[in-house]
Amino acid sequence: MSPEERNVMRQRENLRREKIRQETDAAGRQSGLHLNPQERALFESRYIQERRKVEQTLRQQIEAERQKELPALIQQLKREFQIDEPTKSPAQQPGSKK
Repeated sequence: MSPEERNVMRQRENLRREKIRQETDAAGRQSGLHLNPQERALFESRYIQERRKVEQTLRQQIEAERQKELPALIQQLKREFQIDEPTKSPAQQPGSKK
């Protein structure tokens, strides 16, 4: 991986972490809880842990849906490409005489 690619990956990861931090802060505010620093750290840790579980469940659901939809998509594309495929007449086939 080139240094530029590594830098882009690093920036994306930093943005992802910042977004999670912001969402964690927002969840703390929305909870209405008044936590001391130790409790706040525990709250943030649990929020991130539970968020990962939710995201994993959603990824599994999306993948299951994708697997259900793919056969129909493949059949649709197969029909589209068979229609668009030029049919060869006997005169066009290799080895035939004109």
